[in-house]
Amino acid sequence: MDKGNLAVIYPILRDPATRSLGWRSVCARLSAGRRCERPMLIVAPDTIANAGVLETRSLPKKFLGRVQLVPRRGGIGLWARFILEMQLVRYLSALIPFMIIPFMSYDLALPVTQAPLAMLVVIALVELKVLRLSPRARERLMSEDEAARRVDAFAFRAKGALRRIAARKDLREGEIMLVLEQSELARVAPLTLVSVQTAIPEPHVVNLDAGDRAILDEMLFDADLTERMLHAANLRQDKVIREVKIETRGVSAHARLAAWMEQNGQGAPEPAGA
Repeated sequence: MDKGNLAVIYPILRDPATRSLGWRSVCARLSAGRRCERPMLIVAPDTIANAGVLETRSLPKKFLGRVQLVPRRGGIGLWARFILEMQLVRYLSALIPFMIIPFMSYDLALPVTQAPLAMLVVIALVELKVLRLSPRARERLMSEDEAARRVDAFAFRAKGALRRIAARKDLREGEIMLVLEQSELARVAPLTLVSVQTAIPEPHVVNLDAGDRAILDEMLFDADLTERMLHAANLRQDKVIREVKIETRGVSAHARLAAWMEQNGQGAPEPAGA
């Protein structure tokens, strides 16, 4: 990073108002064209290197714990969260002390390497107590009313995004759904997968171009509802998969005209009565 960029970024990061904002607001203040890294992935054939795993015979298509996605692009945070999602990696990480102790003490080497029960106990503690929340801990996250408010806010945003995407793709038949899937692991940055799916003409994950992905990136989350805030609500309700559906025939003609004009480089039409 050159000195010119530092001169711009440093005062912004030092601003107390900036530090109190979510990552999206900080990114917006740093640069409208610079994308901050966070563990969220919009899943579509164009964003996944192994797109074959997206094939499905039923909806919703779920990914975490079922298939291993390989993103075409992604920052360090996204890749780190995908690695943490692998059970084998977490198990080996929990057993690191058992690997180190024999090199530190020859007297403890034999007892440690012959203690499979202790290893299982450590793995269980990490998986069940450190990386997951008990029912009581989930209840302490927030009230049920607050969790419902956050989920409703997300559903409202998702429907708006789906209407714009349906208008851009001129979809006029059947349902289109947005599927959000978040990792059930707590106390770490949430891994969020977002996809658009439909059963027309057959069940599949909809391919999203850069414009479609920009709509999702813009509309789903911001400083008022971050991925982490929704993740906390999902943990509170013990439901980490959300499905939001709309009927494509319900997309207004005005929305379709606005999408057409946007794609053809024209300004959006004035709202009726303007």
